[in-house]
Amino acid sequence: MRARLKGINPVKRTLASGKEVIYYYHRATGSRLHGEPGSPEFLASIAAAEAKSRTRSHGTLSGVIREFEATAKWRKLAESTRTEYRRVMTFWEDLYGTCPHVALEDKAFRRDVLKWHDEYSANHPREADNRVTILARILSWAAKDGPLDRNVLDSFDRAYQGDRSDKIWLPEHVEAFMAIAEPEMKLALVLALHTGQRQGDILRLAWSNYSGTHLSLRQGKSQRADKPGRLVTIRCTKALKATLDGLDKRSTLILTTKTGRAFKKRYFADQWEKTCKAAGIEDLHFHDIRGTTVTMLFQAGCNLGEIVSITGHSLRRAQEILDKYLARTSTMADNAIAKLENVLETDFAKRSAKQEGAKHAK
Repeated sequence: MRARLKGINPVKRTLASGKEVIYYYHRATGSRLHGEPGSPEFLASIAAAEAKSRTRSHGTLSGVIREFEATAKWRKLAESTRTEYRRVMTFWEDLYGTCPHVALEDKAFRRDVLKWHDEYSANHPREADNRVTILARILSWAAKDGPLDRNVLDSFDRAYQGDRSDKIWLPEHVEAFMAIAEPEMKLALVLALHTGQRQGDILRLAWSNYSGTHLSLRQGKSQRADKPGRLVTIRCTKALKATLDGLDKRSTLILTTKTGRAFKKRYFADQWEKTCKAAGIEDLHFHDIRGTTVTMLFQAGCNLGEIVSITGHSLRRAQEILDKYLARTSTMADNAIAKLENVLETDFAKRSAKQEGAKHAK
């Protein structure tokens, strides 16, 4: 049986006799692999090449990264976080993968990294911060529990100073959005405001998660390879229940495209941004709704324990959100959030359900 293996390059060659053959090479080391794919000889060649690769990277940044990937600290990261780390680690390996430990501990290495950060942050401040932060976290582990004596990136000046503590969706924003949004985007907004869940979790919500009175889901952000995501059960408000009960089940998923397909992350983001622009909503993001829900629940009289049982935040994180949002929005908190809650219960979701019902009646 022929095995499909990553990291292997097949190369066609024509022999002097005119016969075409395929040679296989281990991508990371360039080593020629012997035997037919799937054979014991072929698999042994791969194992030898992998061993050579590990030996070659020993004592370098690439070696530090490989060691980090074998730790419990790495395994505790959510899969989405590990994916992002891999993307960034590949970038740093391409630049400094062969740097020995002594160079990683030298101030010159810090200067080189920060010079790159200064240049790249001119146009991409958040991404520049993200890449250096991930590298710094790996070096921090290496200095504490790994092969390095110190972390030269233990601190650095961030380029992005975004503060979204006063960015919440007010009733007028919801009104403007719902007035021009397509049914799919309306449903997304209702689900987000009434559940406080992340975009990824809302896009994965299935009808099997809905009991008729509650929505239950495992949050993807808290999911790890060795542990399922945090289970959250949310009692549906009257408005959310009216919306869900009025929808046609075109798919196993609750929120779908017009054709009943699952939303791709990029496509959903494009549609959301397009709707916000048409509604005249600026500098408000989808993830700002999550903080809005926390604030709304607090203003409705919920304590921290009740809030986190719905949103899935940690107590500490929920308190941080409230500290940020309420401290800088005190002039509107008492009235606007209450209005938002009432409006959601009596108008938007029911309107969405009514529109869906009328559409099916036709």
